Amino acid sequence: AFVEAQNKITVPFLEQCPIRGLYKERMTELYDYPKYSCHFKKGKRYFYFYNTGLQNQRVLYVQDSLEGDARVFLDPNVLSDDGTVALRGYAFSEDGEYFAYGLSASGSDWVTIKFMKVDGAKELPDVLERVKFSCMAWTHDGKGMFYNAYPQQDGKSDGILKWVKLIDNFEGEYDYVTNEGTVFTFKTNRHSPNYRLINIDFTDPEESRWKVLVPEHEKDVLEWVACVRSSFLVLCYLHDVKNTLQLHDLATGALLKTFPLEVGSVVGYSGQKKDTEIFYQFTSFLSPGIIYHCDLTKEELEPRVFREVTVKGIDASDYQTVQVGVVLSPQCGILANKQNCFDDFQCAAEYLIKEGYTSPKRLTINGGSNGGLLVATCANQRPDLFGCVIAQVGVMDMLKFHKYTIGHAWTTDYGCSDNKQHFEWLIKYSPLHNVKLPEADDIQYPSMLLLTADHDDRVVPLHSLKFIATLQHLVGRSRKQNNPLLIHVDTKAGHGAGKPTAKVIEEVSDMFAFIARCLNIDWIP
Repeated sequence: AFVEAQNKITVPFLEQCPIRGLYKERMTELYDYPKYSCHFKKGKRYFYFYNTGLQNQRVLYVQDSLEGDARVFLDPNVLSDDGTVALRGYAFSEDGEYFAYGLSASGSDWVTIKFMKVDGAKELPDVLERVKFSCMAWTHDGKGMFYNAYPQQDGKSDGILKWVKLIDNFEGEYDYVTNEGTVFTFKTNRHSPNYRLINIDFTDPEESRWKVLVPEHEKDVLEWVACVRSSFLVLCYLHDVKNTLQLHDLATGALLKTFPLEVGSVVGYSGQKKDTEIFYQFTSFLSPGIIYHCDLTKEELEPRVFREVTVKGIDASDYQTVQVGVVLSPQCGILANKQNCFDDFQCAAEYLIKEGYTSPKRLTINGGSNGGLLVATCANQRPDLFGCVIAQVGVMDMLKFHKYTIGHAWTTDYGCSDNKQHFEWLIKYSPLHNVKLPEADDIQYPSMLLLTADHDDRVVPLHSLKFIATLQHLVGRSRKQNNPLLIHVDTKAGHGAGKPTAKVIEEVSDMFAFIARCLNIDWIP
């Protein structure tokens, strides 16, 4: 009843904004461009994902060769009328003859895994239920698969569960890359915070016998590594917040080639040990996507543009990207230091106002998930600094977040209120527990819109529901509070993953309609 009552207020408020229809029309135009993934080879076939533009979910296509005709292999759009069933993970068997794929409904983190025989795209009867945050790893012979699932909960245990300590010495990460017999190659940050590649011979595994294959870079962070064509390694580094891509020799670690890239990010890659070619996808502030292909059997090893996406009405030559320096010290913004995040954000707002870019009454802030926590906290601490606040699926109850679904995994960033010292940190900024009416007569809370969804089992909707109830009770009843304090609870939606294109456009249109109406902004054709 509470959710229904809130939506009955919020939905008409948004729909009555004169520019909402215009903005939705424009957003629909901007979203309407083709979106491709890298091709990837499984067995004897090539696969890739493709969205024509406004399809709710991307479609998986298959080709017998790069020059052959593409045909639909799996289309999630036909699995529901409104596009709310989404593909959440997939895995091919090593021979490429079997396909496992996960489906989630309404944005939930819960996944159902189904299976297909690739030849003829034939559905198989096997189904795995109650899967969440799981890998899908086939056995080498393709006869089985490893996965994680949760048992049915039919009550509470009345016994004592004895915990047995297995490992408490986590001194580094070890990501398997490849192996030649008993010599295994790992990407590790053991004694190398920027990561390096090491070889460990499992017949003589003592740390003193490890061999460094590619040493740690003094400045750049090694993000991922892939083995391709049996004897090559592809290394992706983060260099000054932009990606570089290199080809190394597996036997010696020697650098063979640096692939040319502009300022931007490598967002897709395909190429395995048995493949003789790689695909990688680049995107930037000026490019919606370029897919490159490199044939590793050729002597020159020159990548070619395989596919480039363009957006109607956008000429990249009209823009430029200029890189500036910022301080990156994430450890200074967690646990006891969390207030630094809010202070820095508020200082950035003050800078924009001081330099004449905007004014407090016209400044809008937006954040989602952890960012929802950020903007809600800043609204509590400095209501005078902002004109409009939009918090999406935010973490609002910092004293109980660890008790809901996956929240316990966030305690390394926030702390846990069960610990007295951590409680003292959290109670000082928890949005739910720091709502108070501003003392000054001329200061009110900014216009606020909270967005959440009924199937969000990552940051459960009660965070936003409790926060809006507290806002409306403590602040909204005040005569000086004229700015709206609203919430919209979406249905058949979750934390964001797999959200249909139509819902994405609707949500963005709602956000800008709220901003426009609250700040009295007109549409400029």
